[in-house]
Amino acid sequence: MNRAVPISLPELLAHRAALHPERTAVVNGADRLDFGAWQARSGALAAALRAAGLRPGDRVALRHGTADWVAYAVAHLAVLRAGGVAVPLSDRLAPAVTAHALTDSGAALLLHSGGAPDLPGVRALTEADAAGHPAEPDLPPADPGAPAQILYTSGTTGTPKGVTATHANLAYGCTLDERRRPLRHSRAFLHAFPVGTNAGQTMLVNALNAHAACVAAPQFTPLRFVRLIAEHGVGSVFLVPAMAIELLASAALAKADLDGVRLVGSTAAALPQPVALALSRAFPRAQITNYYTSTEAAPAQITLLFDPGHPDSPGQPASLADLRITDADGRPLPPGEAGELWLRSPTAPRGYLGERDRAVFQGPWVRMGDLGRIDADGFLHLLDREKDVVKSGAHKVSTLQVENALHAHPLIADAAAFGVPHPVLGAVVAAVLVPAPGTEPPTAAELRTFLLGHLAAHELPATVLFREELPRNEGGKVLKRELRRQVTQGAPPTAGQTLPTTSEATR
Repeated sequence: MNRAVPISLPELLAHRAALHPERTAVVNGADRLDFGAWQARSGALAAALRAAGLRPGDRVALRHGTADWVAYAVAHLAVLRAGGVAVPLSDRLAPAVTAHALTDSGAALLLHSGGAPDLPGVRALTEADAAGHPAEPDLPPADPGAPAQILYTSGTTGTPKGVTATHANLAYGCTLDERRRPLRHSRAFLHAFPVGTNAGQTMLVNALNAHAACVAAPQFTPLRFVRLIAEHGVGSVFLVPAMAIELLASAALAKADLDGVRLVGSTAAALPQPVALALSRAFPRAQITNYYTSTEAAPAQITLLFDPGHPDSPGQPASLADLRITDADGRPLPPGEAGELWLRSPTAPRGYLGERDRAVFQGPWVRMGDLGRIDADGFLHLLDREKDVVKSGAHKVSTLQVENALHAHPLIADAAAFGVPHPVLGAVVAAVLVPAPGTEPPTAAELRTFLLGHLAAHELPATVLFREELPRNEGGKVLKRELRRQVTQGAPPTAGQTLPTTSEATR
Protein backbone atom coordinates (compact mmCIF):
# COMPACT_ATOMS: atom_id res chain seq x y z
CA MET A 1 0.00 0.00 0.00
CA ASN A 2 1.62 3.25 -1.15
CA ARG A 3 -1.02 5.68 0.06
CA ALA A 4 -0.31 7.53 3.31
CA VAL A 5 -4.00 8.19 4.03
CA PRO A 6 -6.91 5.75 4.37
CA ILE A 7 -10.00 6.05 2.19
CA SER A 8 -12.28 4.87 5.00
CA LEU A 9 -12.32 4.04 8.69
CA PRO A 10 -12.53 0.26 7.97
CA GLU A 11 -9.29 0.52 5.98
CA LEU A 12 -7.63 2.34 8.88
CA LEU A 13 -8.77 -0.34 11.34
CA ALA A 14 -7.49 -3.14 9.10
CA HIS A 15 -4.13 -1.38 8.83
CA ARG A 16 -3.70 -1.00 12.57
CA ALA A 17 -4.95 -4.51 13.33
CA ALA A 18 -2.39 -5.97 10.94
CA LEU A 19 0.43 -3.82 12.33
CA HIS A 20 -0.13 -4.16 16.08
CA PRO A 21 -3.16 -6.39 16.84
CA GLU A 22 -2.48 -6.57 20.60
CA ARG A 23 -2.28 -2.80 21.09
CA THR A 24 -5.12 -1.37 23.22
CA ALA A 25 -7.51 0.85 21.31
CA VAL A 26 -10.41 1.47 23.73
CA VAL A 27 -10.79 1.11 27.50
CA ASN A 28 -14.27 1.49 29.02
CA GLY A 29 -14.53 0.46 32.64
CA ALA A 30 -13.51 -3.21 32.85
CA ASP A 31 -13.84 -3.64 29.06
CA ARG A 32 -10.77 -3.43 26.83
CA LEU A 33 -10.59 -3.63 23.07
CA ASP A 34 -7.38 -4.11 21.13
CA PHE A 35 -7.07 -3.52 17.40
CA GLY A 36 -7.01 -7.22 16.55
CA ALA A 37 -10.20 -7.92 18.46
CA TRP A 38 -11.83 -4.80 17.00
CA GLN A 39 -11.11 -6.09 13.49
CA ALA A 40 -12.30 -9.63 14.22
CA ARG A 41 -15.42 -8.71 16.18
CA SER A 42 -16.55 -6.03 13.70
CA GLY A 43 -15.94 -8.44 10.82
CA ALA A 44 -18.13 -11.16 12.32
CA LEU A 45 -20.86 -8.64 13.12
CA ALA A 46 -20.65 -7.23 9.59
CA ALA A 47 -21.20 -10.75 8.24
CA ALA A 48 -24.17 -11.16 10.56
CA LEU A 49 -25.66 -7.90 9.31
CA ARG A 50 -25.34 -9.08 5.72
CA ALA A 51 -26.95 -12.38 6.66
CA ALA A 52 -29.80 -10.42 8.27
CA GLY A 53 -30.49 -8.79 4.92
CA LEU A 54 -28.51 -5.55 5.07
CA ARG A 55 -27.82 -4.15 1.62
CA PRO A 56 -25.31 -1.43 0.70
CA GLY A 57 -26.69 1.95 1.73
CA ASP A 58 -29.14 0.58 4.30
CA ARG A 59 -29.32 2.56 7.53
CA VAL A 60 -28.54 0.84 10.83
CA ALA A 61 -29.28 2.57 14.15
CA LEU A 62 -26.72 2.10 16.94
CA ARG A 63 -28.22 2.52 20.41
CA HIS A 64 -25.55 2.46 23.14
CA GLY A 65 -24.71 4.13 26.44
CA THR A 66 -21.49 5.54 27.84
CA ALA A 67 -20.85 2.18 29.53
CA ASP A 68 -21.05 0.45 26.11
CA TRP A 69 -18.23 2.21 24.27
CA VAL A 70 -16.44 -1.03 23.34
CA ALA A 71 -19.63 -2.58 21.97
CA TYR A 72 -20.41 0.67 20.17
CA ALA A 73 -16.95 0.85 18.57
CA VAL A 74 -17.40 -2.71 17.28
CA ALA A 75 -20.93 -2.01 16.01
CA HIS A 76 -20.02 1.22 14.19
CA LEU A 77 -17.17 -0.38 12.26
CA ALA A 78 -19.29 -3.45 11.55
CA VAL A 79 -21.96 -1.33 9.88
CA LEU A 80 -19.37 0.47 7.74
CA ARG A 81 -17.66 -2.79 6.76
CA ALA A 82 -21.03 -4.29 5.80
CA GLY A 83 -21.73 -1.35 3.49
CA GLY A 84 -24.38 0.18 5.70
CA VAL A 85 -24.88 3.70 7.02
CA ALA A 86 -24.41 4.07 10.79
CA VAL A 87 -26.97 6.12 12.75
CA PRO A 88 -25.49 6.62 16.26
CA LEU A 89 -28.03 7.19 19.05
CA SER A 90 -27.59 7.48 22.80
CA ASP A 91 -29.61 5.12 24.98
CA ARG A 92 -30.62 8.15 27.06
CA LEU A 93 -32.56 9.89 24.31
CA ALA A 94 -36.24 10.44 24.94
CA PRO A 95 -38.39 7.77 23.24
CA ALA A 96 -39.92 10.37 20.93
CA VAL A 97 -36.45 11.55 19.79
CA THR A 98 -35.34 7.96 19.17
CA ALA A 99 -38.50 7.24 17.20
CA HIS A 100 -37.99 10.41 15.13
CA ALA A 101 -34.40 9.46 14.28
CA LEU A 102 -35.36 5.92 13.27
CA THR A 103 -38.24 7.10 11.09
CA ASP A 104 -36.35 10.05 9.62
CA SER A 105 -33.26 7.98 8.76
CA GLY A 106 -35.24 5.00 7.49
CA ALA A 107 -33.37 2.54 9.72
CA ALA A 108 -34.83 -0.97 9.68
CA LEU A 109 -32.04 -2.56 11.76
CA LEU A 110 -30.98 -1.63 15.29
CA LEU A 111 -27.76 -2.71 16.99
CA HIS A 112 -27.70 -2.40 20.77
CA SER A 113 -26.08 -3.74 23.94
CA GLY A 114 -29.26 -4.76 25.72
CA GLY A 115 -32.57 -3.31 26.75
CA ALA A 116 -33.55 -2.04 23.32
CA PRO A 117 -37.13 -0.75 23.06
CA ASP A 118 -39.68 -2.71 21.08
CA LEU A 119 -39.97 -0.64 17.91
CA PRO A 120 -42.42 -1.59 15.15
CA GLY A 121 -40.73 -2.32 11.83
CA VAL A 122 -37.22 -2.33 13.32
CA ARG A 123 -35.26 -5.55 13.80
CA ALA A 124 -33.02 -5.42 16.87
CA LEU A 125 -29.69 -7.28 16.96
CA THR A 126 -26.80 -7.57 19.41
CA GLU A 127 -23.23 -8.74 18.97
CA ALA A 128 -24.36 -12.19 20.13
CA ASP A 129 -25.92 -12.55 16.68
CA ALA A 130 -22.39 -12.55 15.21
CA ALA A 131 -21.65 -15.99 16.69
CA GLY A 132 -20.62 -18.46 13.98
CA HIS A 133 -19.91 -15.79 11.36
CA PRO A 134 -16.40 -15.34 9.90
CA ALA A 135 -14.12 -12.70 11.45
CA GLU A 136 -12.83 -11.74 7.97
CA PRO A 137 -15.86 -11.84 5.67
CA ASP A 138 -15.38 -11.34 1.96
CA LEU A 139 -16.80 -7.84 1.66
CA PRO A 140 -15.96 -5.15 -0.91
CA PRO A 141 -13.97 -2.12 0.27
CA ALA A 142 -15.88 1.03 1.08
CA ASP A 143 -16.58 3.59 -1.63
CA PRO A 144 -15.08 6.89 -0.33
CA GLY A 145 -17.95 8.88 -1.78
CA ALA A 146 -20.72 6.67 -0.41
CA PRO A 147 -22.74 7.69 2.67
CA ALA A 148 -21.31 6.24 5.89
CA GLN A 149 -23.04 8.01 8.78
CA ILE A 150 -26.10 10.01 9.75
CA LEU A 151 -25.55 11.99 12.94
CA TYR A 152 -28.38 13.97 14.50
CA THR A 153 -27.98 17.53 15.75
CA SER A 154 -28.60 18.32 19.40
CA GLY A 155 -32.07 19.73 18.80
CA THR A 156 -31.61 22.57 21.30
CA THR A 157 -33.45 24.99 19.00
CA GLY A 158 -35.87 22.61 17.27
CA THR A 159 -36.33 19.10 15.94
CA PRO A 160 -32.98 17.26 15.57
CA LYS A 161 -31.75 17.13 11.98
CA GLY A 162 -29.88 14.24 10.44
CA VAL A 163 -26.46 15.22 9.05
CA THR A 164 -24.97 12.87 6.46
CA ALA A 165 -21.25 12.17 6.04
CA THR A 166 -19.38 10.06 3.49
CA HIS A 167 -16.57 7.60 4.17
CA ALA A 168 -14.08 10.18 2.87
CA ASN A 169 -15.49 12.79 5.26
CA LEU A 170 -15.14 10.51 8.30
CA ALA A 171 -11.60 9.41 7.41
CA TYR A 172 -10.28 12.87 6.56
CA GLY A 173 -7.17 13.74 8.57
CA CYS A 174 -6.42 10.11 9.44
CA THR A 175 -3.11 8.53 8.49
CA LEU A 176 -1.50 5.19 7.69
CA ASP A 177 1.92 6.58 8.63
CA GLU A 178 2.76 5.50 12.19
CA ARG A 179 5.19 8.41 12.55
CA ARG A 180 2.40 10.94 12.10
CA ARG A 181 -0.14 9.68 14.63
CA PRO A 182 -1.71 12.48 16.72
CA LEU A 183 -1.52 12.65 20.53
CA ARG A 184 1.97 11.17 20.57
CA HIS A 185 2.66 12.92 23.89
CA SER A 186 0.00 10.74 25.54
CA ARG A 187 -0.11 7.12 26.58
CA ALA A 188 -3.88 7.54 26.80
CA PHE A 189 -6.55 10.20 26.29
CA LEU A 190 -9.68 10.48 28.40
CA HIS A 191 -13.24 11.55 27.66
CA ALA A 192 -16.78 10.98 28.91
CA PHE A 193 -18.70 11.94 25.77
CA PRO A 194 -21.92 10.11 24.94
CA VAL A 195 -22.59 8.13 21.80
CA GLY A 196 -24.56 10.05 19.18
CA THR A 197 -22.80 13.40 19.57
CA ASN A 198 -20.24 15.01 17.28
CA ALA A 199 -17.78 15.11 20.20
CA GLY A 200 -18.29 11.40 20.76
CA GLN A 201 -17.71 10.64 17.09
CA THR A 202 -14.46 12.61 17.18
CA MET A 203 -13.31 10.37 20.04
CA LEU A 204 -14.21 7.26 18.03
CA VAL A 205 -12.02 8.47 15.15
CA ASN A 206 -9.27 9.33 17.64
CA ALA A 207 -9.43 5.79 19.00
CA LEU A 208 -8.75 4.50 15.49
CA ASN A 209 -6.15 7.07 14.50
CA ALA A 210 -4.29 8.36 17.56
CA HIS A 211 -1.07 7.08 19.07
CA ALA A 212 -2.75 7.21 22.50
CA ALA A 213 -5.33 4.68 23.66
CA CYS A 214 -8.90 5.91 24.19
CA VAL A 215 -10.19 5.78 27.77
CA ALA A 216 -13.95 6.36 27.77
CA ALA A 217 -15.40 6.98 31.23
CA PRO A 218 -18.54 4.86 31.72
CA GLN A 219 -20.09 7.78 33.61
CA PHE A 220 -18.85 11.28 34.33
CA THR A 221 -18.27 12.09 37.97
CA PRO A 222 -15.39 14.37 39.01
CA LEU A 223 -13.79 11.87 41.41
CA ARG A 224 -13.95 8.99 38.92
CA PHE A 225 -12.68 11.18 36.09
CA VAL A 226 -9.64 12.33 38.09
CA ARG A 227 -8.97 8.77 39.24
CA LEU A 228 -8.89 7.60 35.62
CA ILE A 229 -6.26 10.24 34.81
CA ALA A 230 -3.88 8.71 37.36
CA GLU A 231 -4.82 5.10 36.67
CA HIS A 232 -4.14 5.25 32.93
CA GLY A 233 -1.38 7.86 32.78
CA VAL A 234 -3.64 10.17 30.80
CA GLY A 235 -1.86 12.98 28.96
CA SER A 236 -4.86 14.42 27.08
CA VAL A 237 -8.24 15.22 28.60
CA PHE A 238 -11.32 16.12 26.57
CA LEU A 239 -14.31 17.87 28.14
CA VAL A 240 -17.42 19.85 27.36
CA PRO A 241 -17.86 23.06 29.39
CA ALA A 242 -20.50 21.47 31.63
CA MET A 243 -17.99 18.81 32.71
CA ALA A 244 -15.28 21.42 33.29
CA ILE A 245 -17.63 23.45 35.48
CA GLU A 246 -18.59 20.40 37.55
CA LEU A 247 -14.97 19.30 37.83
CA LEU A 248 -13.80 22.70 39.06
CA ALA A 249 -16.66 23.00 41.56
CA SER A 250 -15.79 19.65 43.15
CA ALA A 251 -13.04 18.69 45.58
CA ALA A 252 -11.68 16.12 43.13
CA LEU A 253 -8.81 18.30 41.89
CA ALA A 254 -7.58 19.37 45.32
CA LYS A 255 -5.06 16.56 45.88
CA ALA A 256 -4.77 15.19 42.36
CA ASP A 257 -1.43 14.95 40.57
CA LEU A 258 -2.20 16.46 37.17
CA ASP A 259 1.34 17.27 36.03
CA GLY A 260 1.18 14.52 33.40
CA VAL A 261 -1.74 16.17 31.60
CA ARG A 262 -0.40 18.26 28.72
CA LEU A 263 -3.64 18.95 26.80
CA VAL A 264 -7.13 19.86 28.02
CA GLY A 265 -9.51 20.17 25.11
CA SER A 266 -12.99 21.69 25.28
CA THR A 267 -15.66 21.29 22.62
CA ALA A 268 -19.43 21.31 21.91
CA ALA A 269 -20.14 24.77 23.39
CA ALA A 270 -18.42 28.02 24.29
CA LEU A 271 -16.11 27.68 27.30
CA PRO A 272 -16.79 30.59 29.69
CA GLN A 273 -13.72 32.77 30.19
CA PRO A 274 -13.50 32.31 33.99
CA VAL A 275 -13.76 28.55 33.51
CA ALA A 276 -10.91 28.54 30.97
CA LEU A 277 -8.73 30.51 33.40
CA ALA A 278 -9.59 28.14 36.24
CA LEU A 279 -8.71 25.13 34.06
CA SER A 280 -5.32 26.65 33.25
CA ARG A 281 -4.63 26.92 36.99
CA ALA A 282 -5.93 23.42 37.77
CA PHE A 283 -3.84 21.82 35.00
CA PRO A 284 -0.64 23.89 35.27
CA ARG A 285 1.36 22.00 32.60
CA ALA A 286 -1.49 21.63 30.11
CA GLN A 287 -2.43 23.69 27.08
CA ILE A 288 -6.12 24.61 27.31
CA THR A 289 -7.54 24.24 23.81
CA ASN A 290 -10.93 25.14 22.39
CA TYR A 291 -12.07 23.13 19.36
CA TYR A 292 -14.47 25.15 17.24
CA THR A 293 -16.59 22.98 14.95
CA SER A 294 -20.13 21.60 14.61
CA THR A 295 -21.99 18.47 13.54
CA GLU A 296 -22.61 20.10 10.16
CA ALA A 297 -19.06 21.39 9.62
CA ALA A 298 -16.91 18.41 10.71
CA PRO A 299 -14.18 17.57 9.95
CA ALA A 300 -13.69 21.33 9.45
CA GLN A 301 -12.39 22.61 12.76
CA ILE A 302 -10.52 25.60 14.16
CA THR A 303 -8.11 24.78 16.97
CA LEU A 304 -7.88 27.69 19.40
CA LEU A 305 -5.02 27.72 21.92
CA PHE A 306 -6.26 29.56 24.99
CA ASP A 307 -3.90 32.29 26.19
CA PRO A 308 -4.38 33.42 29.83
CA GLY A 309 -2.93 36.75 28.73
CA HIS A 310 -5.99 37.18 26.44
CA PRO A 311 -8.76 35.70 28.60
CA ASP A 312 -11.51 37.47 26.65
CA SER A 313 -10.84 35.18 23.65
CA PRO A 314 -11.09 31.38 23.32
CA GLY A 315 -7.78 31.54 21.46
CA GLN A 316 -5.86 32.46 18.35
CA PRO A 317 -6.49 30.32 15.24
CA ALA A 318 -3.29 28.81 13.85
CA SER A 319 -4.61 29.68 10.38
CA LEU A 320 -7.43 31.86 9.09
CA ALA A 321 -7.56 30.18 5.68
CA ASP A 322 -10.55 28.02 6.58
CA LEU A 323 -12.42 30.64 8.62
CA ARG A 324 -14.24 33.65 7.31
CA ILE A 325 -16.45 36.32 8.86
CA THR A 326 -19.12 37.84 6.64
CA ASP A 327 -21.99 40.28 6.69
CA ALA A 328 -25.58 39.09 6.32
CA ASP A 329 -25.17 38.96 2.53
CA GLY A 330 -22.09 36.73 2.70
CA ARG A 331 -19.49 39.42 1.95
CA PRO A 332 -16.22 38.93 3.88
CA LEU A 333 -15.55 41.52 6.59
CA PRO A 334 -12.16 42.99 7.55
CA PRO A 335 -10.49 42.23 10.91
CA GLY A 336 -12.19 43.94 13.83
CA GLU A 337 -15.71 43.88 12.37
CA ALA A 338 -18.28 41.47 13.78
CA GLY A 339 -20.23 39.18 11.51
CA GLU A 340 -21.32 35.62 10.78
CA LEU A 341 -18.76 32.82 11.11
CA TRP A 342 -18.21 30.23 8.37
CA LEU A 343 -15.85 27.24 8.23
CA ARG A 344 -14.52 25.62 5.05
CA SER A 345 -14.61 21.84 4.82
CA PRO A 346 -11.32 20.38 3.56
CA THR A 347 -13.07 17.35 2.09
CA ALA A 348 -16.51 16.24 0.90
CA PRO A 349 -18.81 18.46 2.98
CA ARG A 350 -21.70 17.13 4.98
CA GLY A 351 -25.34 17.97 4.39
CA TYR A 352 -28.76 17.58 5.94
CA LEU A 353 -30.54 14.33 5.23
CA GLY A 354 -32.78 14.73 2.20
CA GLU A 355 -31.97 18.39 1.57
CA ARG A 356 -29.16 20.81 0.80
CA ASP A 357 -29.86 23.86 2.93
CA ARG A 358 -28.15 26.70 1.05
CA ALA A 359 -28.46 28.95 4.09
CA VAL A 360 -26.05 26.58 5.89
CA PHE A 361 -24.05 24.84 3.13
CA GLN A 362 -22.52 26.86 0.29
CA GLY A 363 -19.96 24.86 -1.65
CA PRO A 364 -17.22 23.89 0.82
CA TRP A 365 -18.33 26.56 3.30
CA VAL A 366 -20.59 25.85 6.29
CA ARG A 367 -22.43 28.57 8.19
CA MET A 368 -21.85 28.08 11.92
CA GLY A 369 -24.76 30.11 13.29
CA ASP A 370 -22.39 32.18 15.45
CA LEU A 371 -21.40 35.83 15.51
CA GLY A 372 -17.78 36.79 16.07
CA ARG A 373 -14.80 38.86 15.07
CA ILE A 374 -11.02 38.65 14.76
CA ASP A 375 -9.11 41.33 16.68
CA ALA A 376 -5.95 43.13 15.58
CA ASP A 377 -3.75 40.48 17.23
CA GLY A 378 -5.48 37.62 15.42
CA PHE A 379 -7.55 36.35 18.36
CA LEU A 380 -11.07 35.07 17.71
CA HIS A 381 -13.90 36.54 19.78
CA LEU A 382 -17.19 34.62 19.86
CA LEU A 383 -19.96 37.13 20.49
CA ASP A 384 -22.99 34.84 20.66
CA ARG A 385 -25.15 32.34 18.85
CA GLU A 386 -27.18 34.31 16.30
CA LYS A 387 -30.39 32.90 17.75
CA ASP A 388 -29.40 33.80 21.31
CA VAL A 389 -28.66 37.51 20.85
CA VAL A 390 -31.18 39.50 22.90
CA LYS A 391 -32.57 42.53 21.09
CA SER A 392 -33.58 44.76 23.98
CA GLY A 393 -34.85 48.17 22.91
CA ALA A 394 -32.07 49.83 20.92
CA HIS A 395 -29.44 47.40 22.21
CA LYS A 396 -28.21 43.95 21.21
CA VAL A 397 -27.04 41.94 24.20
CA SER A 398 -24.64 38.99 24.00
CA THR A 399 -25.76 36.19 26.30
CA LEU A 400 -22.21 34.80 26.23
CA GLN A 401 -20.90 38.08 27.68
CA VAL A 402 -23.55 37.99 30.40
CA GLU A 403 -22.68 34.36 31.21
CA ASN A 404 -18.97 35.18 31.39
CA ALA A 405 -19.72 37.89 33.95
CA LEU A 406 -21.94 35.57 35.99
CA HIS A 407 -19.33 32.79 35.97
CA ALA A 408 -16.80 35.25 37.38
CA HIS A 409 -18.83 35.59 40.61
CA PRO A 410 -17.26 33.42 43.36
CA LEU A 411 -20.64 32.24 44.66
CA ILE A 412 -21.92 31.05 41.26
CA ALA A 413 -20.97 27.62 39.91
CA ASP A 414 -22.95 27.65 36.67
CA ALA A 415 -25.04 30.12 34.70
CA ALA A 416 -27.24 30.45 31.63
CA ALA A 417 -28.53 33.71 30.14
CA PHE A 418 -31.27 34.08 27.54
CA GLY A 419 -33.93 36.47 26.30
CA VAL A 420 -37.53 36.66 27.51
CA PRO A 421 -40.35 38.84 26.15
CA HIS A 422 -40.83 42.38 27.48
CA PRO A 423 -43.92 44.53 26.68
CA VAL A 424 -41.91 47.71 26.01
CA LEU A 425 -38.38 46.69 25.03
CA GLY A 426 -39.33 43.61 23.06
CA ALA A 427 -37.00 41.40 25.12
CA VAL A 428 -34.78 41.54 28.19
CA VAL A 429 -32.16 39.22 29.62
CA ALA A 430 -33.04 36.57 32.18
CA ALA A 431 -30.59 34.24 33.91
CA VAL A 432 -30.74 30.96 35.78
CA LEU A 433 -27.87 30.33 38.18
CA VAL A 434 -26.49 27.42 40.18
CA PRO A 435 -24.91 28.45 43.50
CA ALA A 436 -21.41 27.25 44.32
CA PRO A 437 -21.49 24.11 46.51
CA GLY A 438 -21.86 24.80 50.20
CA THR A 439 -22.62 28.51 49.78
CA GLU A 440 -25.62 30.79 50.04
CA PRO A 441 -26.53 32.53 46.77
CA PRO A 442 -25.74 36.26 46.54
CA THR A 443 -28.51 38.71 47.32
CA ALA A 444 -30.03 40.86 44.59
CA ALA A 445 -28.06 43.89 45.74
CA GLU A 446 -24.79 41.95 45.91
CA LEU A 447 -25.27 40.45 42.46
CA ARG A 448 -26.24 43.78 40.92
CA THR A 449 -23.21 45.53 42.41
CA PHE A 450 -20.88 42.80 41.15
CA LEU A 451 -22.35 42.72 37.63
CA LEU A 452 -22.17 46.50 37.22
CA GLY A 453 -18.40 46.06 37.32
CA HIS A 454 -18.58 43.73 34.32
CA LEU A 455 -21.65 44.71 32.30
CA ALA A 456 -23.46 47.77 31.02
CA ALA A 457 -26.81 48.62 32.61
CA HIS A 458 -28.82 47.32 29.65
CA GLU A 459 -26.98 43.97 29.85
CA LEU A 460 -28.00 43.22 33.45
CA PRO A 461 -30.46 40.32 33.82
CA ALA A 462 -33.94 41.59 34.57
CA THR A 463 -34.81 38.35 36.35
CA VAL A 464 -32.58 35.79 38.02
CA LEU A 465 -33.64 32.37 39.27
CA PHE A 466 -31.54 29.90 41.24
CA ARG A 467 -31.64 26.19 40.50
CA GLU A 468 -29.79 23.15 41.81
CA GLU A 469 -28.63 22.41 38.27
CA LEU A 470 -29.19 23.51 34.67
CA PRO A 471 -31.08 21.24 32.27
CA ARG A 472 -28.70 19.94 29.60
CA ASN A 473 -28.94 17.56 26.69
CA GLU A 474 -26.73 14.51 26.14
CA GLY A 475 -24.00 16.67 24.62
CA GLY A 476 -23.84 18.99 27.63
CA LYS A 477 -25.59 21.94 25.99
CA VAL A 478 -27.98 23.96 28.14
CA LEU A 479 -31.64 23.60 27.17
CA LYS A 480 -32.47 27.29 27.13
CA ARG A 481 -35.93 26.61 25.75
CA GLU A 482 -36.76 24.83 29.00
CA LEU A 483 -35.31 27.64 31.11
CA ARG A 484 -37.19 30.25 29.11
CA ARG A 485 -40.41 28.31 29.72
CA GLN A 486 -39.73 28.21 33.46
CA VAL A 487 -39.13 31.95 33.63
CA THR A 488 -42.05 33.02 31.44
CA GLN A 489 -44.49 30.63 33.11
CA GLY A 490 -43.37 31.58 36.60
CA ALA A 491 -42.10 28.18 37.72
CA PRO A 492 -41.00 28.37 41.39
CA PRO A 493 -37.21 28.51 41.82
CA THR A 494 -35.57 25.56 43.55
CA ALA A 495 -33.50 27.79 45.80
CA GLY A 496 -36.64 29.52 47.01
CA GLN A 497 -36.10 33.01 45.67
CA THR A 498 -36.33 35.08 42.54
CA LEU A 499 -33.79 37.89 42.34
CA PRO A 500 -34.88 40.80 40.12
CA THR A 501 -31.90 42.84 39.00
CA THR A 502 -33.88 45.31 36.95
CA SER A 503 -31.65 48.03 35.53
CA GLU A 504 -32.60 51.55 34.54
CA ALA A 505 -32.87 50.29 30.97
CA THR A 506 -35.57 47.78 31.87
CA ARG A 507 -37.74 49.67 34.34
